[in-house]
Amino acid sequence: MNHKLAAPVPPLGWNSWDCYGAAVTEAEIRGNAEYMAEHLKDFGWSYITVDIQWYEPGAVSSLYRPFVPLVMDEYSRLMPAENRFPSAAGGQGFKPLADYVHSLGLKFGIHIMRGIPRQAAHAGTAILGTEATAREIAHTNSICPWNTDMYGVDASKEGAQAYYNSLFELYAQWGVDLVKVDDIAASRLYDTHQPEIALISRAIENCGRPMVLSLSPGPAPVEYAQHFTEHANMWRITDDFWDRWELLLDMFSRCRSWQGIPQAGSWPDCDMLPLGHIGVRSVDGGGDDRWTRFTRDEQLTMMSLWSIFRSPLIFGGELRDNDDWTLSLLTNREVLRMQRESHGAREALYRDELIVWTAAHDDGTRYAAVFNTSNSPLPVDLSLEEIGLGGAAAGTELWSQTPAELSGGGVLQTTVPPHGVRLYSLL
Repeated sequence: MNHKLAAPVPPLGWNSWDCYGAAVTEAEIRGNAEYMAEHLKDFGWSYITVDIQWYEPGAVSSLYRPFVPLVMDEYSRLMPAENRFPSAAGGQGFKPLADYVHSLGLKFGIHIMRGIPRQAAHAGTAILGTEATAREIAHTNSICPWNTDMYGVDASKEGAQAYYNSLFELYAQWGVDLVKVDDIAASRLYDTHQPEIALISRAIENCGRPMVLSLSPGPAPVEYAQHFTEHANMWRITDDFWDRWELLLDMFSRCRSWQGIPQAGSWPDCDMLPLGHIGVRSVDGGGDDRWTRFTRDEQLTMMSLWSIFRSPLIFGGELRDNDDWTLSLLTNREVLRMQRESHGAREALYRDELIVWTAAHDDGTRYAAVFNTSNSPLPVDLSLEEIGLGGAAAGTELWSQTPAELSGGGVLQTTVPPHGVRLYSLL
């Protein structure tokens, strides 16, 4: 099975982390899925993902509780906490919830940590499909620096592949469509965990169900681009991204270093969109329960950069609280068409506070995203020839739906607001 087929275009979806941290409940998952089905599915949004700690009964926020008991089956596999996910009762796991999400015409995703539960290693519990035990495959000095749940798996040990196979067989039975694996793409203690990425990639192939493989956190090293492309569908090019201008500004250099890498089935990931109502039960990113701290212009900048670069778009806010403005960011058909169908995205100009990205569409449409990274309005007289788009005779600014101001000499004239963007389609 070709893993590329799982994500021929960059995925669009929602993830529970930015609003609920480690403590999301089944009711909140169902509610956000219902909103997506009603308001976003028609625009191509499809994934609903339960983020970290769904196997921890006592999770309360984005703060991890060290060395707490986790719900686990007899084969060392973590299971949903029934007090938070009541439909998992009786050993059903996430199948009832996945079935519900599928009934809405959507896809279901889960987050897991790299490795095997420490409690399984300490108890020497069984692994399905092998005589080896959890203790024998655990790599006890391969740990996550910010979460105590797991030990890494030693890929050289008998039973290592069987363990990951058993996980993904279970997820296939549940009906999982996307798995976000954490503590794997980059590490503060170790290099990228390439052997475990390969084990997981093989386990997905073995399970017989197409699943998007998403790797976190970043920054994933660009020198490993080929390994990521061979084994995964999306991988984070940044550490956790939050609603702070300096993080958004930094993303321009990250996208610059990864330009040319996005391709069908393999998507460098700029991370989730911290938009709308976030921080409901999360204290990450230097804030708590809040509306996004990004200005409207910064929100347009983020959506434009992510979309022209062709990053996956994973919304982080509580969807049911969206206002008309936030919903409009997610339902601009022309912007989404660019994100889904364009090619050749590149940074065409970087001059002081002016950054321009361009891309093209097979139908002849060309795109230009004109960014102002300064704190003041920026008057722009931009030669289309200079950015490789000479010959364009007409255009539209996609967010405002206003005609582009083009002089006879092929000069684009506009004023870009502070931290803002003008995103054009040109013919």
